[in-house]
Amino acid sequence: MAIPVIDFSKLDGKERAETMARIANGCEEWGFFQLVNHGIPVELLERVKKVCSECYRLREERFRGSKPVQLLDKLVKEGDGQRLDNVDWEDVFVLQDDNEWPSNPPDFEETMKEYREEIRKLAEKMMEIMDQNLGFEKGCIKKAFSGDGQHPPFFGTKVSHYPPCPRLDLVKGLRAHTDAGGVILLFQDDQVGGLQMLKDGQWIDVQPLPNAIVINTGDQIEVLSNGRYKSAWHRVLATSHGNRRSIASFYNPSPKATIAPAAAATKEAAPALYPRFLFGDYMDVYVKQKYEPKEPRFEAVRAI
Repeated sequence: MAIPVIDFSKLDGKERAETMARIANGCEEWGFFQLVNHGIPVELLERVKKVCSECYRLREERFRGSKPVQLLDKLVKEGDGQRLDNVDWEDVFVLQDDNEWPSNPPDFEETMKEYREEIRKLAEKMMEIMDQNLGFEKGCIKKAFSGDGQHPPFFGTKVSHYPPCPRLDLVKGLRAHTDAGGVILLFQDDQVGGLQMLKDGQWIDVQPLPNAIVINTGDQIEVLSNGRYKSAWHRVLATSHGNRRSIASFYNPSPKATIAPAAAATKEAAPALYPRFLFGDYMDVYVKQKYEPKEPRFEAVRAI
């Protein structure tokens, strides 16, 4: 079983209806799918790979002295049979419009600004497609994420590397979780695998596919759709070979946005299954319960 791969360029031709249906199926049945021919230039994606890999090489020494490496060294020395279950084997930093970015390599900032602009546009196109497939007014999801246009949505890009791990018997990788926010667009490594998503109780590889963009839906899309689109559990397995690169962009609500099932998703036959809450309050709960079942998060935020 493989997650769906969808040719995004076919939205503009005779196969539009079929492509819309395939995206709807990806959202409803999987919560994960891959887009090819998505319109982001391959030349830009190649530059993104290059600057992110170069950036990690400049950070590599820092990872060697990081908490996960130190804890693993300690476990190996003590040899008491414990595993490193509560730490992620990951080097990571986040890019936002208003935070400090790496100054090296010299072309990192220019390349990543260009990439973020392209991936933001793709996220907004994807949200409009979800609006249409869900029977929402055009712009409904974007409007909800911006608190009716009062607050800019959050848009962050997480640049991660998962270096080779010498003790796979002691380390998981990136722990299983759902994403708290809205629409996630991942440009993953096309050589080193490890990303898996959970479907029907089975972990399935999100197969590396050159220059594809992986889409997954977060908890807030689940709420707005009143459960029609579920956020999917996913994880990254550590590997003993290769340094996995992962560039995930998150189009999330503003912390001040009020999120609740959209009016078009609730009728007499389908009452609201989720509470109304501020996304900032949800994030306060999520950071404490990220790796635990998601249903209690909604109950906790209902009580705020």
